[in-house]
Amino acid sequence: MRWLVGWSSIAASFGTVGAVGGGDEGRTVHPVGSQLLWGDPDPLWAVGDWRPDEIRVVTVATPQGAPTVRIAVLGCCGATDEQLRVGLLAARGGALRHLTAWPGSYTAVVQIGRRITVAGDLAGARPVFHTPWANGTAYATAALPLADLIEAQLDIGHLAALLACPDTPEALGNGTPYVGVKRIPPGHALILREGSREVTGYEAVASLAVAAPQTDPVRAVEGVRDALVEAVRARLMAPRHAPEALPVDPGPVPGMGPAERRAARGAPVPGIGADLSGGSASGTLALLAAGLPGLPGTLLGHGTGAGERLLAVTFNDLTARGHEAELERARLIAANPRLHHVVVAAGEEALPYAELDGPLTDEPGPSLVVSARHRSRLAAGSADHFVGHGARQVLDAHPARLADLLMDRRRRHLLKPVAALAKAEGPSAHSLFVPLSVYRAARRLARTSYRTGLEAAADRLPDANRFAPDLDTPADASLSALAWSRPGPAARWLTGEALAEVSVRLQEAAVRPTSVQRPGEARARAALARHANDHRILEQAAEIRSQRLHAPFLDNQVVRAARALPESLRVQPGARAAILRRVLAGAGIQDLPPGWGAPSQATSTAATRVGLRTALPELIALFDAPLLADAGLVEARVVRKALRAASEGEPLPLDGLAELASTELWLRRLLARRGTCWTGTAAPRRRAVAGGVVPARRTLQS
Repeated sequence: MRWLVGWSSIAASFGTVGAVGGGDEGRTVHPVGSQLLWGDPDPLWAVGDWRPDEIRVVTVATPQGAPTVRIAVLGCCGATDEQLRVGLLAARGGALRHLTAWPGSYTAVVQIGRRITVAGDLAGARPVFHTPWANGTAYATAALPLADLIEAQLDIGHLAALLACPDTPEALGNGTPYVGVKRIPPGHALILREGSREVTGYEAVASLAVAAPQTDPVRAVEGVRDALVEAVRARLMAPRHAPEALPVDPGPVPGMGPAERRAARGAPVPGIGADLSGGSASGTLALLAAGLPGLPGTLLGHGTGAGERLLAVTFNDLTARGHEAELERARLIAANPRLHHVVVAAGEEALPYAELDGPLTDEPGPSLVVSARHRSRLAAGSADHFVGHGARQVLDAHPARLADLLMDRRRRHLLKPVAALAKAEGPSAHSLFVPLSVYRAARRLARTSYRTGLEAAADRLPDANRFAPDLDTPADASLSALAWSRPGPAARWLTGEALAEVSVRLQEAAVRPTSVQRPGEARARAALARHANDHRILEQAAEIRSQRLHAPFLDNQVVRAARALPESLRVQPGARAAILRRVLAGAGIQDLPPGWGAPSQATSTAATRVGLRTALPELIALFDAPLLADAGLVEARVVRKALRAASEGEPLPLDGLAELASTELWLRRLLARRGTCWTGTAAPRRRAVAGGVVPARRTLQS
């Protein structure tokens, strides 16, 4: 786990003034295992196993006695030092957007005198957190260190909102699972001036009154192509890293080659690699990384390096059927001579819920129950490994965008997506009414104001555990998504008290002044933010030492280019595969296997059900006396009954059960933790949860 942390205060020497409790002079506090980037009065540290090229500090020369002007960029950034200086000077004038326009995935911190600016990303994969501390403000790219710093209690209300409405930012607000630790929204920056804090947005918000000018589809796709190519190029241009402290190879093992033995030891392969699932997102990244034209220093201007082949990893789940077509597409793609194909075969040991032990992550996330599954695939990957996470949320159209088309009077663009939903229903009497039902739901959403929509959602939420819909078909899921807010899959198992508290959050958000966006755009950004946060938690849960996961689809410039795509292009069936096909064609890659871009969700659902059935005894024991029940969020008996029913094949939302199990696991790991992220004579000595217990719900309400 890697993070940066710093603070700003009124004091001229913040690190040596009474930090906890105040008053005592000469006491110091600093993070454990940290690297100081710059010191008092507003220090900044990098914590964790950062690579040397992932930390860059550029200072602009100023006259003697003038305020210090410098920038720290942490992560993979494709900007040169000169570009960083230009961006630094632009940020000094208030143009914060320049800090987010470079290729790659990074966090930029700018210091101009006593003013500190920390820019978050557009997707939410690199968030920024802050909290008041010792007459100032501390900030970090992880919430847990700040919770340690202030010895925060758990925010049970936030956990309830996370389970009840995970796709609704209005319910989550700017909170975290820790009381007093706040998160800045995606597309915003944190500005600190001698302890005072301000959160400001750096992206323009579309008007509700006037439709945004429609970008030419050809130019928009070219913009996505250029952004994606630059994102991949930024990773390829970075220095290569070999895994540190490789375990000793035990020697020949029957049936295992060097690559298999290395994966069994949990060490990545040196070089560049990528997922190759047979899908459009991973296939696009693998082909771009293997044959990106014009890369300096490579043989004939192609490939990841002179004589270097890209390691393509395909995961083969032996416990599930129906993914033979994906494996065949991956095999055909891997026939490229610049790819070295490795198939990771996994059985019951890699099923969801197979491993309920793991590291403590910054926040809870549904990926905690599938971390072993992902780790088995990533262990066979490279030190720098591309993954296609985020492509669906960045490029696809959220169903609520149909309402945006109606607001702009583009009704004819609804014909193809509505016809595709009717076709997905199959030949039945119900499918005849799908077009009309979808159109009416989209028109209703287009005519519903932001406040009215949230108030209606707040009124319906307390009954979510009694009238939760079963989203069996694509049409049902689309109809449910055509709303300003909808309950999450785990809401049906929450207590009435928990749902009522989240309902109050929605009612308060409805009357709060805000920059309201169009419903489709707002819901799409919320879905992207949730997925980006889940990806961040997955990185921590399945982390392998010396390995970096690269998700170019979540980069700022790719997200920004994708937002320029016309909505009429997004809502077309198969739009994501068509866009990526044109991206590859523009990069000189034409030959793609038959069926490329076909959706693939059924196999993961089948594996989840098999894993749930296999791990049922352990899950029942987990919810025998759950901490979620102690907090008043669920009833243990209800969850155990749901687990048994789902394992027997009853059509229940498996995502909701995964969220409940992940949250319970996260709570147990948090309370079993010892120590703190801080050291020094003034360091906090307790854990993030004071006293080591989950506060009862009645305590929060009293």
